[in-house]
Formats: sequence, C-alpha cells, structure tokens
Amino acid sequence: MSKEILSAKNITKIYGLGTSHPVQALNDVSLDIYEGDFVCVMGPSGSGKSTFINNLSTIDIPTKGKVFINGTEVRAMGENEVGKFRYENLGFIFQEFNLLDSLTVFENIAVPLSLANENKDIIKEKVKKIAQKLEVEQLLDKYPSECSGGQRQRVAIARALITNPKLVVADEPTGNLDSKNSHELLELFKRLNSEEGVSILMVTHDSMIASYSSKLLYIKDGKIAETIERGDLSQKEYFYKIVDVNSNESQKLFVD
Repeated sequence: MSKEILSAKNITKIYGLGTSHPVQALNDVSLDIYEGDFVCVMGPSGSGKSTFINNLSTIDIPTKGKVFINGTEVRAMGENEVGKFRYENLGFIFQEFNLLDSLTVFENIAVPLSLANENKDIIKEKVKKIAQKLEVEQLLDKYPSECSGGQRQRVAIARALITNPKLVVADEPTGNLDSKNSHELLELFKRLNSEEGVSILMVTHDSMIASYSSKLLYIKDGKIAETIERGDLSQKEYFYKIVDVNSNESQKLFVD
C-alpha cells in the first residue's frame, strides 16, 4: 500500500462569512492523495478548482473540515509552523511562473533553501544538481527576463523541486506555454511521477494536458461531480474519456 501524502476530510470554504452575501466556494469535499499519485482537477470557470487546491496546499485555510499532510493537521499548526511545513513538504508551480525579476535564475531556484537558512555550499550543490536535471544549468547567471517562457517554467519547476517535496501543486502550469513546451513540461512531470515517485496535484482546463494524469477529478459547483481513474487505459483512451466527461458536464450546465 502506498503511503498517504495528503488527506482532505469534508472541506467546505465560504467567503464573506458574516456578510449579507456569503459565497460557498467548496461544499463538503474529500480527497486522499498517495505517494506516486498524479491527480488532475478540471471544471468550468468559477467551479472551485483553484480554491480546492489552495485549501489542500495550505495557501488558504478551509472554513470547515480538516486537511492532513503527511499525517499532520494543517489547521492545528501556527502560522510559522505552516510556513516551514510548506517549504519542507510542498512544491508550487503557477501559470505566471512567479519568478522574482530582480534575482538571477540561480537565486530564484535557491529561494526555498535560503528561506530555510540552508548552508550556502549545500544550496550551491543542490541548485546545480536540479538545474542539470531540468536542463537549465546554462541559465543560472541570467535573469528571468532573459529567458524564454519554456525556460522560465523549467526554472519555476526547479525551484518547486529543490526541497524534494512530497507533493507538487501545479495550477494551470502550461497556461503561458506553446504546445511544444507544454508537451515537454508534461513529459517531465510524467517522468518525475513514474521514476521518482513525486506526487502531483494539477489544475488544468485542457483535456490533452489532463490525459497525462492517473486520476481526474471534475469539480462543479464546489463539489466533485465525477472521478475517472486511468487504470489500464492508454493515454488516447483516457483522453477521450476525459473529453466525454467535459462535454457531458458542459451540456448539463446549459440544461441546469
């Protein structure tokens, strides 16, 4: 049995509590993620996808329910504890890359280790190693503005992986990439997942991107409306299954 990395129990998120117009973004959602899982989250705009992964990954805190990462309940921790815990256990990859323009590529990748007060020699060694793996070692002295979109996303992934996180959280990671760079990024995710056992939780609106995952959650109105496991399906068969779910759920939106 694989080790459980993350467990969310009955997560509800309400914005504007105490106001005349509270908004329920998530409604009693549960999910377990195990070592080596590659889970993709899809759903229409405003369905709660980003709220869901933000509440799972400590960026936000649920109104009700519990989130456990490596057996530790996030809400029971203080703010400093949560920050430290986040650096040690989670890696984040965003659509906008979120690199700091005033820092070199080397310094950007090193940020999580610097914040953890890691020894400078160890930082140098770890950055060099991860930069080689992601084929950005020739960019280390450059600034993000001197790199292409695909290169910047690789740098962002290197930064996310530098602490050997148990779980990588990716929110629309291919949103600013062309199809070639998107394909390369997803092949990289697949390799990290299958060869190194890195668990991945990814949000996308693209069925082709979603077909790289091993499990799909379709969120609608703050709830998980559909779950698909890839199992023994080929990527092509899995892709068509995802397209069907997207199409059926989209039709329901108009009927509803």
